[in-house]
Amino acid sequence: MEQNVILEMRDISKNFTGVKALSHVDFILRKGEIHALMGENGAGKSTLIKVLTGVHEFESGSIRMAGKEKNIVNHSPQEAQENGISTVYQEVNLCPNLTVAENLFIGREPRRMGMIDWKQMNRHSRELLESLDIQVEPTQLLEECSIAIQQMIAIARAVDMQCQVLILDEPTSSLDDDEVEKLFVLMRKLKSEGVGIIFVTHFLEQVYAVCDRITVLRNGELVGEYETKDLPRVMLVAKMMGKDFDDLADIKGEHGSTKFQGETPVIEAKGLFHKGTIKPFDLTIHKGEVIGLTGLLGSGRSELVRAIYGADKADGGTLKVNGKEVRINSPLEAMKLGMAYLPEDRKAEGIIADLSVKENIIIALQAKKGMFHLMSKKEMEEAADKYIEMLQIKTASRETPIKSLSGGNQQKVILGRWLLTNPEYLILDEPTRGIDIGTKTEIQKLVLKLADEGMAVTFISSEVEEMLRTCSRMAVLRDGRKVGELGEGEMSQSGIMKAIAGGDEKDE
Repeated sequence: MEQNVILEMRDISKNFTGVKALSHVDFILRKGEIHALMGENGAGKSTLIKVLTGVHEFESGSIRMAGKEKNIVNHSPQEAQENGISTVYQEVNLCPNLTVAENLFIGREPRRMGMIDWKQMNRHSRELLESLDIQVEPTQLLEECSIAIQQMIAIARAVDMQCQVLILDEPTSSLDDDEVEKLFVLMRKLKSEGVGIIFVTHFLEQVYAVCDRITVLRNGELVGEYETKDLPRVMLVAKMMGKDFDDLADIKGEHGSTKFQGETPVIEAKGLFHKGTIKPFDLTIHKGEVIGLTGLLGSGRSELVRAIYGADKADGGTLKVNGKEVRINSPLEAMKLGMAYLPEDRKAEGIIADLSVKENIIIALQAKKGMFHLMSKKEMEEAADKYIEMLQIKTASRETPIKSLSGGNQQKVILGRWLLTNPEYLILDEPTRGIDIGTKTEIQKLVLKLADEGMAVTFISSEVEEMLRTCSRMAVLRDGRKVGELGEGEMSQSGIMKAIAGGDEKDE
């Protein structure tokens, strides 16, 4: 091994039934380096990490660590930890009902005369937290801490266990900008102390803000390792996708968002509200329109569509669907009126993890049909196969459990589920969060295609550029209130930012 290398993975191969997950992949991590592991969903990033941390065994290859005389083979995450490798996941794997100190020392509590030495544990915890500039009391319950602080506590635990390699797997997807910057400060501090950090993220700007090197995987194979300063963003995207990258600003093309304007609106809300979440709002959506909802986190974007869809029963106001006034008391009633809703949290509200891809695709249509009109096995298989092919879902078969698919492919399954119901109105709440650029582009193009065919769409995204590429117009929200709308000629990054910051005075 080179003198500065702390981790060397060579010729790693891993196969699952019917799928080659990794094929002869190399990965090198150096001391005091932040190294991005990049690739589309299904590229092999998660599998490589699971091989390294002992979750999966690998068929061939070798793993070496600095200071170890022999190659290592981790048979469990605990063994990986003993070898100096720690992982902090997007969903923090700690105990919310315990204190910060208890989480830092769980399983290795200091003892005195056979009893836990609480005084020593709290003192050591305070020293550790202060050394990493983490502002939290050791005696505070973890559940009272923000997600960002919880992730930093998980990192502190790894540091205290003398990790040489720290893996951060999508740690920023639930953080705001200030929290991300605090995490970056901690990462840079650990880097200066010689820790090697593997950083997995879908946010390109974060890669270029904090990473020294980038390794790109595609379809389970190594594309290459690059110094960040030598790899322009467009080139990175091209390497991830395996093709030249066209400017996505043009994907709207000839999208005709006005050709259905003269018809009766699909959705017409007036004074609709839900106590405690969204103040009275008006919103009109025609066929063929893609209406974006923009605003800061907590502005009421999700709450607005939940009030329309009946996920949160409206407390007042009126709602018309295709010109007919309705009162929606449940999502099932919304489905029967031709609505479909892809929720923000696909793990909690979208996928049914233990069911197959086929079952996840057909479940909404079956619910709409009712228990007395069961779909035949042939109908279910044909429906599943249609959307697996149409959406290019990467799965070994229609019977594969959805939990074994990558995040982007899970999202495609949920989208297929709702398209199968043939909706007139489709709500997409953060449909591209946490998925790769290639899949994002596919979903954006599909949304515009559906709109061109007459579907009305509401599109929610935290990425302003994505909204500009996809939406016909935007409604701006702030503090649970709709404060304005932007037409196609008014939509720009600066225009949206000004609208979010200043609102519309007449709505105040």
